[in-house]
Amino acid sequence: MALAGGFSLNEQCACAMGVANAGMAANAENATTVLFNPAGMSQLSGTNVSFGAAYLDIDAEAKSGTYSATDSLGQPYYGSGGGDIADPALLPNIYITHEVSDSIDVGFGIHAPYGLAADYDNDFTGRYFADKTELTVISFTPALAVNNGKGLSMGVALNIMYAEGRLSRYQDVRALAVGRMGADPATANYLADTYDTYADVEGDDIGVTMRVGFQYDLSSATRIGLTAQTGTELELDGDMELSQLPVATGNPAAPFTSTTLKEDVTVPLAIPESITVGIRHQLNDSVTLLAGATYALWSNFEELDIFSREGDSGAISALKGRTGDENPITHITEEWKNTWQFNVGAVWQLNPVWALKAGYAFDESPVDQYVTARIPSEDRHWLTLGAQWKDMASGWTVDAAVGTLIFNDDAEVYDREYAHTDPTGAPVSLSSYEGEYDLSAWSASVQISKAF
Repeated sequence: MALAGGFSLNEQCACAMGVANAGMAANAENATTVLFNPAGMSQLSGTNVSFGAAYLDIDAEAKSGTYSATDSLGQPYYGSGGGDIADPALLPNIYITHEVSDSIDVGFGIHAPYGLAADYDNDFTGRYFADKTELTVISFTPALAVNNGKGLSMGVALNIMYAEGRLSRYQDVRALAVGRMGADPATANYLADTYDTYADVEGDDIGVTMRVGFQYDLSSATRIGLTAQTGTELELDGDMELSQLPVATGNPAAPFTSTTLKEDVTVPLAIPESITVGIRHQLNDSVTLLAGATYALWSNFEELDIFSREGDSGAISALKGRTGDENPITHITEEWKNTWQFNVGAVWQLNPVWALKAGYAFDESPVDQYVTARIPSEDRHWLTLGAQWKDMASGWTVDAAVGTLIFNDDAEVYDREYAHTDPTGAPVSLSSYEGEYDLSAWSASVQISKAF
């Protein structure tokens, strides 16, 4: 689960994590440069392989006494804080590069650039806004680099991404029962309490982005790097299931029963453009300094909507009275903002075998006005330490790193249901949820690299 930097995952390899990803656009230690800057492949000789995994453990929980909610009739709704919503995650990766000639290198990588996971307890106070939120993205990355033999190299890589996602929440049928079924509030409350109506959406898609990078040696001690990545919009096609939905039977002895509705849907998801600059400076034989910055256009992520692929005839669309393909079945206003990430780090080469690393990054959250229960987020500080063992004779290198995340403040969630056409106007429902979330996280990573 990512709680800052949108749903990007920083934990891509231990060699970079040890310096909090500082200067990785200019620092080609091993085959992981396929991801950070494909131009860096020109700095490697022969064939290089690097593989590893990162473990990410996030604690995110609504603080006791801070959360409250109302249902769609404006009545207070009570429940728990939802527990710790983030499960630990394991993020594997593998990269390979090969020197074709003095001026051409090729490479390939498999990694997880984006991800998100949250799961609330069933009795969560805000259950009508969020239950499960899942996004898994696996990227397959072929890359090519060329150099002029005079300190300038250029690289290009394609990120061929397979993405699958899930959005679920409990559905408050009170307003539906009153407005569409003509029920009185007491009956509407009975239906909501008796039939635990649940909305579950799953979908997947394949998308492509491109990364272009440059590296240039200002001197024998200093190298600069620049990378730019295109964005795209994934269309997560799948289906929506609305289960345990109460319906009238017309039988006075048993006036209600439940049914399940299904509809083919799509969920658009914006992947942002970004640009990264980095610098690597070898201060002396023992110390290397690194710094970098990334600017990401998260403002493209304006809403999280679910659209029908069946038109107005879809069963769930008809139930909700949705008309017109431009109107979603459900809508969540996001209105994210563009963000900066700043990184600094250093490598201390103790001897030819051992090196120590340290890094710091400030990671700005794109979530601003509309902080939702699905993505409680805040600005964070990332502190990391790493160590590297290298055997020059065999070509084997092992990196290990640990990091901790310190958040600026509690994430203040203020969830409402807004109209798609006017997200800044009045809510379209009386239902609401608010709470303050305590956030913390740590991570650990191991990377094994081999030069042939």
